[in-house]
Amino acid sequence: MVMQLSQQEIDRAVEEALREDVGTGDATTLSVIPRETQAVAEMCAREEMILCGMDFLVTTFQQVDTALDVTLLHRDGEALESGACLARIKGPAGSILTAERTSLNFVQHLSGIASITRRFVDRVAGTRARILDTRKTRPGWRRFEKYAVTCGGAANHRIGLFDQVMIKDNHLATLGNNHTETIPAAIRKSRSMFPHLRVEVEADTLEQAEVAMAAGADIVLLDNLPPETMQRAVEVNQGRCMLEASGGINLETVRQIAETGVDFISVGALTHSAPAADISLDFQLPNIQ
Repeated sequence: MVMQLSQQEIDRAVEEALREDVGTGDATTLSVIPRETQAVAEMCAREEMILCGMDFLVTTFQQVDTALDVTLLHRDGEALESGACLARIKGPAGSILTAERTSLNFVQHLSGIASITRRFVDRVAGTRARILDTRKTRPGWRRFEKYAVTCGGAANHRIGLFDQVMIKDNHLATLGNNHTETIPAAIRKSRSMFPHLRVEVEADTLEQAEVAMAAGADIVLLDNLPPETMQRAVEVNQGRCMLEASGGINLETVRQIAETGVDFISVGALTHSAPAADISLDFQLPNIQ
């Protein structure tokens, strides 16, 4: 299911981005481009991609100048071929130039995330595994980046620290070395304080995973375990809880991990390492009389 973004949060993000870029004014455009000059520009894909960020595109041009007419030719989530045009913008040339980089930054970055996400999703097709994102996002951009992940066909893990209990290795390390005691105790305390939240436990070994399964965790995270150990965890689990694989997973390894039978595969690279999509904005007509 695609995450929904509100227009209010898009407005705020675009306003801040334009304030950062434009500042007191676009000095080059103000000094070089006559105010009466009109133009048409097209934003086009230079590579295959999954499109994302079109609401940001429209909002950017409209915040710069309401006289700009923006026609969207494709929508978020669509798979585009190289050369496909995303949008056509018509109006004051100076305003198009001022909005150009900010609009591209949003669409290129978000489309890059959606595109690499789709590649991971395609690699595990036919297995039970769902691709998940992580909290490894740019500060202030988390909801936008997680939205892009859903446009690419994957699912969101927790949005933040507030919507799921995630008992990780460092939590357990502070409680002591006896995991047969600390893991069940941590699960009990979590359920007592936050009964409405799912409880996930990170396991670095099969033994830790078995303890978490027996203690009633909703999800056990198999962290940096070899595929054969993950497969053994699936067998031992016998459907008691959901199993998630994580840790350095890439496009070359994700299929083998999916075939172990885990329910989820979380991939930090979806957001922290996605390359920006190659998109251009070019003027088609220098002047319209």
